[in-house]
Amino acid sequence: MITVSIIGGTGYTGSELLRILSNHPEVEIKYITSRKMDGVKITKLHPNLKGIKNLDNTTFKNIFPADIDSDFVFCATPHGASMHIVPELYEKGMKIIDLSGDYRFEDISTYEEWYNLKHTGKLDAVYGLPELHREDIKKTKLVANPGCFPTGAILALAPLVKEDLIEDRIIVDSKTGVSGAGVNPSETTHFPNVNENIKPYKLTTHRHSPEIEKELEKLTNKNIKLSFTPHLAPITRGILTTTHTFLKENVKRAEVIDIYKKFYKNEPFVRIFDEGAPTLTGVRGSNFCDIGGFEVDKYGRLVMVSAIDNLVKGASGQAIQNMNLMAGFNETEALLYGGLKP
Repeated sequence: MITVSIIGGTGYTGSELLRILSNHPEVEIKYITSRKMDGVKITKLHPNLKGIKNLDNTTFKNIFPADIDSDFVFCATPHGASMHIVPELYEKGMKIIDLSGDYRFEDISTYEEWYNLKHTGKLDAVYGLPELHREDIKKTKLVANPGCFPTGAILALAPLVKEDLIEDRIIVDSKTGVSGAGVNPSETTHFPNVNENIKPYKLTTHRHSPEIEKELEKLTNKNIKLSFTPHLAPITRGILTTTHTFLKENVKRAEVIDIYKKFYKNEPFVRIFDEGAPTLTGVRGSNFCDIGGFEVDKYGRLVMVSAIDNLVKGASGQAIQNMNLMAGFNETEALLYGGLKP
């Protein structure tokens, strides 16, 4: 049994951490922090958790990191906030999973350029994509949980890049649900502006671009030329990513599928579809990444599609998957359930 605290429990990722962890047989939830909601019952803000475990009688606490003494801490804090919290926890010897972008880059200058924030200093963090970094995750004290867009894109592309089957020019197109923008409403996420609408944004400058690029480059000995464009779709949760790559040689569809099945054969949360493309209803609420499509056109363009829930495999579920690995638990504990279809 381990004790776990969540710093920043009022947002969507905090809510999802609570939802999943409350059903984890090896976890005791110790602190759920919030400055603004200090003393407020968890279930007042997250009524979906009413009647689950002891959350009915649990309140948010305005507690300083120095006063947290749990085995694990999830930092569900905004970009730029974690870097001021994590070092103190790290020095105290706790194991940390940070859901912000503050520790995703080995090169701090890349972070500062794309996030437009000054970083306070580097710590040894492991990029928390278990399918690529499982053994390192098991040994680390600090995991930098991947971004939601990078999770779907990297998993869709990793086998091709690893096998050096494609040109270094890659196009990634993603459609995301509104929950990816966070719990606080804005003009962008206002219902009339989202409903019956598809809105592309940051067409060439999204900060997840270098994150996808640098992880793919670790799989090969060449530079990757990645073009990434996200779109806001009128859905609550989920990311559907379409990748366009260009084959170096004539490879049959069945051969590509076989490469993917071999690459992910021991991965509990990656499902490969022989026929058709995955859908968001297949993964909604789950920790799965579904990959399919695998269509090649007459010009040698290979099109693949991945689907994830941005709040689960794209955030909180993957964070708990990392916690399981760090704690020596079964990797699938509290996470092995299907999507909400329809």
